[in-house]
Amino acid sequence: MIAGLGASGGIVIGRAFVLDRQYIHVVRQTISADCIEQEVSALHRGVDDSIDQLRRLKSQSGALEASASDELGFLLDAYIQMLTQSRLLRGAEERIRQQKMNAIWAVSDVIDSIAQQFTGIKDKYIAARAADIREVGLRLMRCLIGETDRALDNAPSGAILIAEELSPADMARLQPGNVGAFVTAIGGAEGHTAIMARALGIPAVLGAADIIRGLSGGDTVIVDGIRGEVILRPTDADLKLYGKRREDWLAARAKLLSQRDLLSETRDKVQIALHANIELPVEVSTVLQNGATGIGLLRSEFMFMNKSYLPDEEEQYQELAGIVSQMKDLPVTIRTLDIGGEKLAVALQNEMGSGPNPALGLRGVRLSLRREDLLEAQLAAILRASLHGQVRVLVPMVVTVAEMVRVRQVYHRVADRLRDQGHNIPSELPPLGAMIEIPAAALSIDALARVCDFFAIGTNDLTQYTLAIDRSDDQVAQSYDPLHPAILRLIHEVSKASKRNNVPLSVCGEMAGDPRYTPLFLGMGLRNLSMSPGSLLPVKQRLRRLDSRTSEYQTQQILDQWDPARIATMLDDFNDLA
Repeated sequence: MIAGLGASGGIVIGRAFVLDRQYIHVVRQTISADCIEQEVSALHRGVDDSIDQLRRLKSQSGALEASASDELGFLLDAYIQMLTQSRLLRGAEERIRQQKMNAIWAVSDVIDSIAQQFTGIKDKYIAARAADIREVGLRLMRCLIGETDRALDNAPSGAILIAEELSPADMARLQPGNVGAFVTAIGGAEGHTAIMARALGIPAVLGAADIIRGLSGGDTVIVDGIRGEVILRPTDADLKLYGKRREDWLAARAKLLSQRDLLSETRDKVQIALHANIELPVEVSTVLQNGATGIGLLRSEFMFMNKSYLPDEEEQYQELAGIVSQMKDLPVTIRTLDIGGEKLAVALQNEMGSGPNPALGLRGVRLSLRREDLLEAQLAAILRASLHGQVRVLVPMVVTVAEMVRVRQVYHRVADRLRDQGHNIPSELPPLGAMIEIPAAALSIDALARVCDFFAIGTNDLTQYTLAIDRSDDQVAQSYDPLHPAILRLIHEVSKASKRNNVPLSVCGEMAGDPRYTPLFLGMGLRNLSMSPGSLLPVKQRLRRLDSRTSEYQTQQILDQWDPARIATMLDDFNDLA
């Protein structure tokens, strides 16, 4: 058995189709001065060939379902952008002219340099962009040595696709109905392969480091995307065990799906709004399939990723209007740019630098108020998109009342400018709210209530900042505990203050999507939870078994405790009983 990351749920038994990536031998030659222009010309021919390939792939991706096709089109456009007046090309040409490297060596060297900078960033989503850089570079290098584009046309129906890594270009050539599962040696939950697998409903295990070793095409393979397990050449006992698990999973999935159209309410008829968190447009279809009644957190950073430029108001408007329109009359909460520090956009990388402590540095609303031109463009795009449905504007990393006052001033100035320009925007502007994810904001909640139309608690950062623990740091991650009494009391105090001030409140973050914590939120009086699309049905199932009055009583017993271990035991006991 090979362990990896279960990136998309499901259990599949099938035959392996091994995607054999050919090794590219980079010949390193120092060229003479009179050969420089020849190598530069070769570089540009390789770029032209690469762009032609990507455009053909984009055309082929139209065979996928609409949401997947749109997402791949977005990525392939980003790849084409990387090959046009980019740091990649400038760096390669500089190396040819100044260091007299031959073209393929120059491309290999600059790709390694850029990818290394990305992989040094702790944020998993951003670090995953290193894969995009490598993909573009490998394609360019293949063109430079005359290799043609590879094809996946020979994959048999139901095949389990196994590769060192899968790129968006690989995905564009797939027929999703013919693929049983994905297994890759490289990749994480934030990468495009994981996102596409979830969007297409294909089970996937990523990061299975030893998967290629000793495996042949046609071998029988079991993929368990729930546990993150891959069984190569299974025994009869393995086939019996995982066959039973697959039947159980299919039955459980069918039961969950049967609840899709049921009300999100407790046994005593207390209704809870269940919304979804998304970071890419492709996820909207999954949101609707899982019965969400809105998008509680749309992370707007996707519009800034994979671009060497900053998207203008019109480009952002087109992206946001598309999402809002797809959700029809369901509410969409759009978070303004939460980028900065570790979360670098390529177009801002040189300007911002990294700072000594990026998590506590120039990011979120701090960056938006430093660069009001960025904030104005985003608010204008959101206001224009609000004509297509229900929209709310959420501001991240808020600490002080003054920050929200300043954002609101910019908000009204942008609205006035749009009206002067003849844009049709709502007479009553969409609600403007604050993320409560820093302890100082939670403790200032009554003051913030005077300048905010709504609140959203971000449990991931609130836990991290309250406990002063970086959960991505392996040395301390085991101490990251959302059940620490300080976290629970902060959430409870914010909930009480929101009611006291009549300001709507939601909770987003991983706690909201874990059914284990549903009784606690219910007992604290929270009535709006937002989570990943895949968590919606399990949380609804848990919610429908609960009674609000019993949950309130049990929650109060838990809030009286100071020992996290005791709290965990009490919560587990309650979950076992109710």
